[in-house]
Amino acid sequence: MGTPVTVPMVGKIVSVSVKVGDKVKEDDQVAILEAMKMEMPVVAPVTGTVKEVCVASGQEVEAEAVIAVIE
Repeated sequence: MGTPVTVPMVGKIVSVSVKVGDKVKEDDQVAILEAMKMEMPVVAPVTGTVKEVCVASGQEVEAEAVIAVIE
């Protein structure tokens, strides 16, 4: 089981910076979330390989939604 990447609050995914198979390091940008008229990076909580991407650009997300899984 991988480590989920979650968003901190309700918002819209502006862009996704990774795809399945990409290698990421802890704190690498995974996506950009727009919330409360601000854009904020969503970063990888761990180092590993992206196993799954669960969102697309323009998609609305709820707080704590899983946007990707890193293994």
